[in-house]
Amino acid sequence: NMKQADLEWVTPAQAVKHPNWVMGKKISVDSATMMNKGLEMIEACWLFDAKSDQVEILIHPESIVHSMVSYRDGSVIAQMSNPDMRIPIAFGLGYPARMDAGVADLDLAAIGKLNFAALNEDQFPCVNLAYQAMASGGTATAILNGANEIAVDSFLKQALPFRSIPTVIEFALKEITAVPVRGLDDVLRADHEARAAASDWIKSCTGAPIPLSVSP
Repeated sequence: NMKQADLEWVTPAQAVKHPNWVMGKKISVDSATMMNKGLEMIEACWLFDAKSDQVEILIHPESIVHSMVSYRDGSVIAQMSNPDMRIPIAFGLGYPARMDAGVADLDLAAIGKLNFAALNEDQFPCVNLAYQAMASGGTATAILNGANEIAVDSFLKQALPFRSIPTVIEFALKEITAVPVRGLDDVLRADHEARAAASDWIKSCTGAPIPLSVSP
């Protein structure tokens, strides 16, 4: 809910302080930019053979509903749990069986209510870039991911302002031509080119000092 102008002054410490999840620094920044949802949209398309326009991203402040699937009869089935990474880790370790993850049962009465809101695309441009990359196909999603990793790392090192993260990714997507994926080498080449392009863009930036720690 921050104003666009205030995002210029977001610090790494603010970006990694997620209100519900305890995660690593990189994925916490991805959560702040919503790139994590863009990447999950791409994952969903690959895992479930879906088109990008079949996957909708919603804002859900409570972090209780992690995914929902709508059916042609109008019903919706939701996967809900407390926001704890031990649950998906235990699921992966025990699949297809379920195992005790050491997480408290979900207390819906204590939670009280669940809120959802449409995504503000202007507020989270990284999501649009993810949809564009998915629509382009080929190595575009590898370019997106590689550039994002360089941009986030630079932000965490205070070498790039928060609002410039999507700018770096957009530059890489325009600078590098996506090609069909014929094998792993194509993906690795796209990743390398994206990281190089993103790094070059960041190094070439000149002008006023990057405002990361002192607000106006």
